[in-house]
Amino acid sequence: MAERTLGVIGGSGLYELPGLEAVERLAVPTPFGDPSDELVRGRLGETRLVFLPRHGRGHRLLPSELPYRANLWALKSLGAECVVAVSAVGSLREEIVPGHVVVPDQFIDRTRARTAESTFFGRGVVAHVQFADPLCPVLSKALAAAARAAGATVHEGGTYVCMEGPAFSTRAESTLYRSWGAQVIGMTNLQEAKLAREAELCFATMALATDYDCWHPHHDDVQIDEILGVIAANVGLARRAVAHLAPALPPRAGCPCPTALAHAIITDRARIPAEVKRDLAPIAGRYL
Repeated sequence: MAERTLGVIGGSGLYELPGLEAVERLAVPTPFGDPSDELVRGRLGETRLVFLPRHGRGHRLLPSELPYRANLWALKSLGAECVVAVSAVGSLREEIVPGHVVVPDQFIDRTRARTAESTFFGRGVVAHVQFADPLCPVLSKALAAAARAAGATVHEGGTYVCMEGPAFSTRAESTLYRSWGAQVIGMTNLQEAKLAREAELCFATMALATDYDCWHPHHDDVQIDEILGVIAANVGLARRAVAHLAPALPPRAGCPCPTALAHAIITDRARIPAEVKRDLAPIAGRYL
């Protein structure tokens, strides 16, 4: 069986998996600067895993400061075919209780200052990928099953509102997002999903509900110490889910991800600068 590679973006504790072998830390320079931190690579059975601490070890980077392009470029260059983003979110629904897991299938973009970090393209090459269904349905289904096997209460589907941050929502904003029918709110996954699609990676989100944002009349407004407490309690859950998913990665079929760039690049190839072709080789080399 050919070796598969699963990329995981999340907290630095995720790579402390029982049974993870041949562990190494890798500094991966990219044309888009350095990733958030060194990546950790290891093997779990027949699957290679590559972990990236999203905010850097010690949680040093704001959501708007994250080097999203470098992070996804690094994962793709190390062979990742599928990427799971493990993220803390606020719940916008009564039934999504803090401690539950949501595997969303849609996004609403409320970011404002991340245009450059939202695409690999530009600098002489134009591409427009299809993004109507922004998360891989095949990987998302497998991730939901893995989270259930790990003991989680899982909500499949739903909309993730990606806000700019770093401040949490106002009460009016939280109420507005609920009126839109959204399920959870966070600050990071939208750019990761866009770049994963451009890189032809299957991408799914494991959203860990930590609080009720500030809309709920019978719960306190979101407090960072409470969020950190729920995150700490869920680290073990996330590790178990990744461990269940790794040997059960689905075939890359029945989703738009592996051929997302097939008809997306509209620039005359002869006019694309050689430097840009070189920088994009791991992402789009077969089309350039």
